[in-house]
Amino acid sequence: MKIVSVRFKPCSKLYDFDTNGLELKPDDHVVVETEMGLSIGKVIIGPRDVEDPSSYLKEGQQALKKILRIATEEDLQQREKNKEVEKEAYDFCLERIRHRNLPMKLICTEATLDKKRIIFYFTADGRIDFRELVKDLAAKFKTRIEMRQIGVRDGAKALGGIGVCGMKEVCCRTFLVNFAPISIKMAKKQELALNPGKLSGLCGRLMCCLSYEYEEGMEGSEEFMLIEDRE
Repeated sequence: MKIVSVRFKPCSKLYDFDTNGLELKPDDHVVVETEMGLSIGKVIIGPRDVEDPSSYLKEGQQALKKILRIATEEDLQQREKNKEVEKEAYDFCLERIRHRNLPMKLICTEATLDKKRIIFYFTADGRIDFRELVKDLAAKFKTRIEMRQIGVRDGAKALGGIGVCGMKEVCCRTFLVNFAPISIKMAKKQELALNPGKLSGLCGRLMCCLSYEYEEGMEGSEEFMLIEDRE
């Protein structure tokens, strides 16, 4: 079997798919069936032969999903048209959130390629009863509505922005695929001022970059390891 690794959003996780006999190469846009519905992704890692496809399966997955087709010009045009639907859905949902005074922050919306589902991503401090909101959205858009609560770090990744260090774009938007655990101990080990305002990123959480030099200090430093062990 030949498989490829596909990415759906900038700096997001890679997902493996069966090439389904298609001649594919990196940067090709492909149409696949995901858990949410039809989506367009980009091939990041090209075809490779796999003797044991089961080693690439997620827990509970029976078989690798297949690439349906290479994205056509019509598919790409439809994706652009969907952006208008997503903007309309975002604006309407935001208005209904304010109308119903719900304690949640809408991050972004996403419509599947066939528009059979619209996903609304939001952050909140706790659980939200959004049943009436879903009724409003379903009545407006006549399609399946899905609400997904995400963490504030994922919210920052989705929205992007200028880093507090002055970088043009935050790390989570440019190259960080996964979020590593960050602790205040990392700042202490680097003898940084324990000022929350200076150690927090756009998301309000400790900056991911605190782990960069901390990890370097952990590697190859016997003295550092001895100090760490005594704590």
